[in-house]
Amino acid sequence: MFTHPDLMWAQLKQRQHDLIAEADAYRLLAAARRSRRARGASDAEGAGGGGPDGRVIASHPAGNLAACVPHAAVPAR
Repeated sequence: MFTHPDLMWAQLKQRQHDLIAEADAYRLLAAARRSRRARGASDAEGAGGGGPDGRVIASHPAGNLAACVPHAAVPAR
């Protein structure tokens, strides 16, 4: 049984779209990892980075995702 050429074309275009989206996500994550590593290295060398045990204290958020909890406390009623 043969498939319709338009269906095959649509499936091909969808597969290409999926592969491009996957590659974009990989590049975005790789760039985030590189920037996080670079920021960690610069924080460790500069003021305020790394305590006596060598840990780096985060002075700013590590990513661009919003927190799940509110930042301000709400008074009880």
